Parts: sequence; structure tokens; C-alpha cells
Amino acid sequence: MTTPSGTSDGAGLHARALLTVDEHLAAVLAAVVPVPARTVPLADALGATLAAPARAVIDLPPFDNSAMDGFAVHHVDVAAANADAPVRLRVVADLPAGSAVDPAIGTGEAARIMTGSPLPTAADTIVPFEDTVGGLADSLGVIAVASAPARRGVHVRRRGEDTRRGDVVLPAGTLLGPLQIGALAAVGISEVTAAVAPRVVVVSTGSELVPLERLGSATGAEGVRLERGQIPESNGILLAGVIAATGARVVRREIVDDEGSALRALLDEVTTGPDAADAVVFTGGVSAGAYEVVRQTVSQMTFGKVAMQPGKPQGFGLAGRTLLFGLPGNPVSAAVSFEVFVRPALLALQGRTEVRRPLLRIPAAVGWRTPAGRRQYLPVTIDRTDPAVWRAAPASSGGSHLAGRLGGAEGYAVVAAEVDAVAAGDLVDVMLID
Repeated sequence: MTTPSGTSDGAGLHARALLTVDEHLAAVLAAVVPVPARTVPLADALGATLAAPARAVIDLPPFDNSAMDGFAVHHVDVAAANADAPVRLRVVADLPAGSAVDPAIGTGEAARIMTGSPLPTAADTIVPFEDTVGGLADSLGVIAVASAPARRGVHVRRRGEDTRRGDVVLPAGTLLGPLQIGALAAVGISEVTAAVAPRVVVVSTGSELVPLERLGSATGAEGVRLERGQIPESNGILLAGVIAATGARVVRREIVDDEGSALRALLDEVTTGPDAADAVVFTGGVSAGAYEVVRQTVSQMTFGKVAMQPGKPQGFGLAGRTLLFGLPGNPVSAAVSFEVFVRPALLALQGRTEVRRPLLRIPAAVGWRTPAGRRQYLPVTIDRTDPAVWRAAPASSGGSHLAGRLGGAEGYAVVAAEVDAVAAGDLVDVMLID
């Protein structure tokens, strides 16, 4: 990578007039007040965020049990067993998983046992079927142990060796995915305290926008034709999808024109009263043009420029307890701005402990230029031709209007503002996206 050798006085003044990405994000996160929590059945908690630590209700395992299909024995009985001098034992019990039987096992005796079955109190070691002469086919009556266990207690899972009752299994702030739900179920947790899903309103602005449902369908349904200057509304659908992936809930999605009165009425409706939204996300109308309806209408927001590309014009504010986000209208700008500012805020609302996506550092497949003085977020695909070395390849030229190219992106290459060019082979940070 190369960095600029210097900047003119004018360039320096312009750079100082911009907020850094981190400064704007810090202002956003400082305004976040976590949503309330509620108790929900574990089965209904997938995708929610823990609001309180989840503690084990039982020991895991809840009892000493067999880790293998085989025989429960006294180690002393079989310590000298080998293929030339097998040790014969009489099988006195048969213990499938779930059995509550605790048989007496005397010297020279064994119990056939299946994986997961409680270890008899009288036994201390498991001999797998594979270490006997007859295996499963000759596992009742008298068996012959042909290989001595490595030690006393081998193939026994001890009570609580994974987790003890009362242990914190998952801390507050953890996203409950399938693995986390499974872990909590395994330690006997039937309900959890989780954050209420934030309620989000998405507002696309622009008199040029036409709702998709008015355009007909590929199956032949008749719809309106786009007039000169009109475009399909896409940002609202994009944002609804990425918002849902955070665990938040889109409760309303609207399109408003550039006149202003519809926006004022909508904003008042969704930010007041007991059902006020936790966040409103606007796209479009935040720049410096003549018809910037959000900038000209929403007095609760502050508007400015952030040193990033795409996404330089940004707005943010509060209406009561409702977070207000003003994102640029170009689709790539809106998508990037959501990732960088809105997504972290929605996660913080739910008390998540990690609100930024992890970065993968990999070589660039080709070179590209970057904007002077601004952090770049370039849509990229991952070149996996060489499985040993993944590479980041631009999915587009970086234009903020190239929504079609965005559909093929797997992440964003994040290039520091100080870097003015990326060369093939340079290591770049890539933010992988869902």
C-alpha cells in the first residue's frame, strides 16, 4: 500500500472539517440506552440476546457415565489382560442408556453398558467392545478382555466435568444462536432473560421512488411502468433484511416524497407515545442538495460529513428515546452506512458485548485506488481459487450507485484513510457480511 507524502493547506483544512468514522460511531453509541429485558422460554429465544448471565441448573454430565459401548469393570480385574492371556469376566447386568439400574458388580464380574448409561457405583473403568475377544456379538454370559485399559477410570465421563450447577454458561450480551441454545438446554435451562427486540422504522425518501409492488412481477402480473426519472425503491427492502439479521424487528416501512409534510407527520407518529420506535432509519435526503427532505425537515438531527467512502453525508439525532439515523440514498452508501453505524447501535440496544464485525486480513487479488483522506469500504468477493490463500477481489469499481454489483459482494475491504492505493498482494482488512 502507498500513503500520501503530504497534503496542501487546503486539503488539510478539508480533512479536518470531516468527522472520522470512529468519532461518528462513538457519538452514536453514546446515545444508546439498552432496551428492556423479558423472560422467555428457551425454545423461543433463538436470535435473542442474553440480558442476564445464564447459569447451569444441573451438573453436566449429571452423573458419571460411560463414554463407550462396552463393559463396566473393576480396573484391578483387567489390569494385566492381553491378547495372549485374556481375562474372563462374567456379565451380571445389561445397562442401556437411560437405565436407572445400579447393579452390584463383584470381583471377576462386569456389566454390559452402552454410551451415556450411568456408571455402576461398584465399577470404576470401561472396557470397549473392541478390546474384548467376542465384541458385541459375544457380550452376554462370559467375556474375554484381551487388552488392558490404559488406566483406572478410562472411558468414564465424570459428573460435572463439563459444567457445574450454578456456573455461568453464557454471559450477558451473548447472541443466542443454535449452538448457544443447545448448550443452555444441556445444562437444564428452560427459560432465559433476553433483550426485547428493538422496534425499527425504515423510511425511504425521494419523489422518484416507486414501490416494487406497483411494478408487477415476473409471473406476468400487470404493473405500472416507470416514468422518466423514476426508480424502483430498493433501500427499504435491503435495510429490512439487514435489520432483521441483528435481532431487531422492522415494525414499519414507508416511502415519503421530498415535500416534507408527510415526513413530519410520520416522524411524530413513530417517535411519540408508548409504542415509539427504538430507531428510525432514513435513506436519502441528508446531503447538501436543494431537495434534502430529511435534512430540511428533521430538526432533532445533526448533519455532517464523515471521512469515509461511500457514505460521507450522515445524520444522527434523538427524538425522545428514539434513535434517528440519516443515511445517504445511494444503495451502496446506505448498505455501508448501516454496517458501520446502524448495526452497531442496534446490537448495543440489545446489550451485545461485541458490536463490530470481525475483520479478516487477506491479500488483495488486484490493485485499486482509494479516496484521499477517507476510509474506504469497497465491496469485494473472496477469491478461493487457492484454498491456502484467500484473496479479496473488488466486486465493483466502488461507485455508490452500483446496487446490482453489490448483490455479488461477500464483504467490504476496509482501507485506512491514510492509504491512497492498494497493490495486488497487499494485505487488506475485509469485513465479512452475512
